Amino acid sequence: MTNHSYPSKLLEEAVEQFSRLPGIGRKTAFRLVFHLLRRPVDEVDSFSHAIVQLRKNVKYCKQCNSISDDEICMVCADHSRDQSVVCVVESIKEVISIEATGQFSGVYHVLGGLISPIDGVGPSDLSIELLESRLSSGTIKELILALSPTPEGDTTAFYLFRKFEKYSLTFTTIARGIPIGDEIEYTDSLTLGKSILHRVPFGYGKD
Repeated sequence: MTNHSYPSKLLEEAVEQFSRLPGIGRKTAFRLVFHLLRRPVDEVDSFSHAIVQLRKNVKYCKQCNSISDDEICMVCADHSRDQSVVCVVESIKEVISIEATGQFSGVYHVLGGLISPIDGVGPSDLSIELLESRLSSGTIKELILALSPTPEGDTTAFYLFRKFEKYSLTFTTIARGIPIGDEIEYTDSLTLGKSILHRVPFGYGKD
């Protein structure tokens, strides 16, 4: 139904599209649309082009499942990094957060989510098979389970530990400088960096 408080259907449609974004209400959507209306047309064209290109052309690294411009991401392709240490994370957001600390020199594996039965997310919905194919090569020595200390994160970490304990691996997790229940992407860089540097052995029922 048309909202008659808007003087233009084009304006209304633009506000409607912006308001579909997470955390964006209609008032914020209107401010964003009004801001774009005041910008030069070529600037708005560049903005929309970047969004369309992202959605149409973005790739996922064939090695770690991270977002990439190429088949292999920049981190995996960097041979100066320690390819034997893999930091397992939920999403690209955690990769960006950890990279911002400048404290980690290994590589990553992006699961694409966490096991959450209540949300209908099981192991088969995550990139666990891809991770196992990496482990089967025998070149990986340490698996850092850098998952948020939430029930879903702990469930996923335990599942990965039990599934992969047959391999000759050192399992570690980030030090609990991160409060229980917090998400890694919202942790400050200093705390996150120290948590990576001072990671601890992982294992349920072990000292």
